[in-house]
Amino acid sequence: YSNFVDNLRVYVRGGTGGMGYPNLGGEGGRGGDVWFVARERTTLKSIREKYPHKRFIAGTGANSSVKALKGEKGKDCEVHVPLGISVLDDDGKQIGELNAAGEKFLAARGGLGGSLATNFLPCKGQRRTVHLDLKLIADVGLVGFPNAGKSSLLSKISHAKPEIANYAFTTIQPELGKVMYADYKQISVADLPGLIEGAHANKGMGHKFLKHIERTKQLLLVVDISGFQLSTKTQFRTAFETILLLTKELELYKEELVTKPALLAINKMDLPCAKDNLDQLMTQLENPQDFLHLLEEEIIPANTLEFREVIPISTYTGEGIEELKTCLRKSIDEQAEQMNEEYRKKKLLLLQTSK
Repeated sequence: YSNFVDNLRVYVRGGTGGMGYPNLGGEGGRGGDVWFVARERTTLKSIREKYPHKRFIAGTGANSSVKALKGEKGKDCEVHVPLGISVLDDDGKQIGELNAAGEKFLAARGGLGGSLATNFLPCKGQRRTVHLDLKLIADVGLVGFPNAGKSSLLSKISHAKPEIANYAFTTIQPELGKVMYADYKQISVADLPGLIEGAHANKGMGHKFLKHIERTKQLLLVVDISGFQLSTKTQFRTAFETILLLTKELELYKEELVTKPALLAINKMDLPCAKDNLDQLMTQLENPQDFLHLLEEEIIPANTLEFREVIPISTYTGEGIEELKTCLRKSIDEQAEQMNEEYRKKKLLLLQTSK
């Protein structure tokens, strides 16, 4: 997990202002500012490696002089950060957010230069410690228990090459892939390490990875049709129970996650008895309320997820992969159209009220 950095604590300090010139009423230059600027192809790990001391200090303002009564402003310090950064203060309060390339956040303001108001003495710049918290931005987030086949699926539908093995926790850091279509449309997909029961309470890798689901537009649950059991000491869960448990974990971490548009991929359809298990699962999904009384109360979510599509697949044989890619494209396009329609309605309403 140490290879992937999604949180960094840094010290920022605005530059000190320049000295004023009392004899001629000269004003010192203002100190430089520290800015965080969102850039593509930047990582928190590269920032940590390039600036091991994690200190960013802007330049000092120029002193006032006979040649230049108004001193020049100190040099700004720009720190390039990845997209999807939340800026938090030491108390954990969010003070800024950077989600698009080119967006800027003023992390520390420079001090005023010396002037008549300050008795020609310069002011120090703002100084503080802030946390850079990364939440991946992706169109689709893959959610599932360990060994459900998320890494295999990502490698099938995109150009990503995640590590794939036959043990439970294959994915130990988030992976991003791009699904490419014939008309050059791209959909970004984030594969998150497998959740376990109790992830909402920070068990396993819990909150370190659940937070990355927050900025995905849609969810794609990946479920093993034959069920799931983490170890011999844990309880076996059927595919239906797995779906309910995943929903419960998302709901307990943050209720809004369950309101995201969701699709369901039923994996490992190449296994024996998969067809029978799928028929049973589809019956349970059509009328979930009829089967909830058979389950323990603690695994039943307050709201069950409504899936736009349920697609049986096999990452081993390739069955259903193309259909899944088509469904992803359709779902993302529909969501974009819905958001555009809502935006148009808001603009129309604003025009009507302004008249």
